[in-house]
Amino acid sequence: MSNKRPKVVITDCDHPSVEIERKVLNEIDAEFVLANCNTEDEVIEVAHDADGIINQYAPMTRRVIESLKSCKVIARYGVGVDNIDVEAATKHKIIVANVPDYCVDEVSTHTIALILACARGITLLDRKIRDKKWDFTLAKPLFRTQGKTLGLFGIGRIARMVAQKALGFGFKIIAYDPYVSEVNIEVKLVKLSQLLTDSDFISIHVPLTVETRHSFGKNELKVMKKTAYLINTSRGPVVNEKDLYIALKEKWIAGAALDVMEKEPPDWENLLLKLDNLIITPHISFYSEESYVELKTKTAEAVNSVLKGELPRAMVNPQVVKR
Repeated sequence: MSNKRPKVVITDCDHPSVEIERKVLNEIDAEFVLANCNTEDEVIEVAHDADGIINQYAPMTRRVIESLKSCKVIARYGVGVDNIDVEAATKHKIIVANVPDYCVDEVSTHTIALILACARGITLLDRKIRDKKWDFTLAKPLFRTQGKTLGLFGIGRIARMVAQKALGFGFKIIAYDPYVSEVNIEVKLVKLSQLLTDSDFISIHVPLTVETRHSFGKNELKVMKKTAYLINTSRGPVVNEKDLYIALKEKWIAGAALDVMEKEPPDWENLLLKLDNLIITPHISFYSEESYVELKTKTAEAVNSVLKGELPRAMVNPQVVKR
């Protein structure tokens, strides 16, 4: 039996420190490598002989995965794994782990904040005051939230927490999710067509997949209420930004609020940035000091568990252990 220390590579990480991960992985006396990869070749160079990988944004493509000689686990900082070829990892018997529960409170609160900012014209009025315009009518028309309909596109952990918080503001909650047949909270499941036509606010809560990419484009935006708002705190490409620009510019809908965009950071010439009826935040909905610690700890623990011969808390491809 080999006594070789397991090698764990962090392909990339924009956090100010990785001491939490280092401390967790000290339990297995791991050789710890922190890289700053942006390309496939850079990942292959540093991680081809890794036993475990922690990943943020670097591409974990089929080519990269096929180059891994001894990797048992790829753990991603976060919920989504759209930069990892999960099918290729499964084929090569590599567990893909994520942290699906670390920021439920933060994202749901941020979603509610964006909904309320839209409902009350907060950011628009703030900008106007800084332009020396003290005039509440610049935000007209505004409507009370009591009794309005919030439509949830997807009804997973975060969306359910959004629903619980929104109920406190008097919203009626409807949801569309083809993979869910019942919910235990005050949410009415509806067809997509009803979600689009009945909602005063639509909040997106789905992962980015082939099926969900550009779920909101011209056809969907056209049938929403002219007084409705679209909120996205999930993944940018779920919304077709070119169509959204037209919808906002031509007032098909009242406004939108995005925490995520198709390209991050966006091109600063992006026409969306010039619109008054759009709120944008820099993919921050996941963040709090507490969620940061939880994310880093649970990601490192996933690698730790697999390299000790155990299963991680959350697996994207559980079928790999049955192969």
